[in-house]
Amino acid sequence: METSVSTTALRTTPRSSPGTAALTRRTALSLPVDYPLTEWKRLGKHLYLITDSSSWWLGDWLVFGQDTYPGRYRQAMEETRLDYKTLRNYAWIARRFSVAERHPEVSFQHHAEVASLDPEERAAWLERAARGGWSRNTLRQQLRRATLAAPPEEARNKQVRLQVCTTAERESLWADAAERDGRDLAEWIIVNLDRAAERGGGHRVHPRGGAQGHEEQDGPEPSA
Repeated sequence: METSVSTTALRTTPRSSPGTAALTRRTALSLPVDYPLTEWKRLGKHLYLITDSSSWWLGDWLVFGQDTYPGRYRQAMEETRLDYKTLRNYAWIARRFSVAERHPEVSFQHHAEVASLDPEERAAWLERAARGGWSRNTLRQQLRRATLAAPPEEARNKQVRLQVCTTAERESLWADAAERDGRDLAEWIIVNLDRAAERGGGHRVHPRGGAQGHEEQDGPEPSA
């Protein structure tokens, strides 16, 4: 079951008596052989909170850079050493959820599972996950079951996640083109696919499933 930890814990290092303190280094955590069980459990909660919170922090940091500075993701990769796809997904999820919509009792990864849903629907799923103590995998399984059980029309209107296998060179070219166009890579791909479909005689599909005249489609990040 997911454990809810107060954000106060983030600013309070777990206390240990002299001689039993945990030692942290850049690449290691050293614990004495007589480290108390209560302290070990408290430290685990503290580390979980830092790890989960840092995903939100990184996403918000990227969104700020995206809105404020040019060359945002290239600069971000130099600072964090994370790959473009990872950064893009952090930023996309952070942008999808306002601070008020983020559920404190489930993880960033739980939010990633429902990010493509409508605000009301994803809020309901996050609350179910929190109340049931669902892991991320359990939430994913429940979402799949709900999709399979949905009426045919509703199932057709469900948003889907597309995976695109390509080369690093091609992804870099696409990313540069998207940045020149002032768009995220996923948004750029969707807009250009819509344009190609229109040229081929198709119609634009609105995120809710109906044909609409919108210029863009808001949906989950394709994995390029």
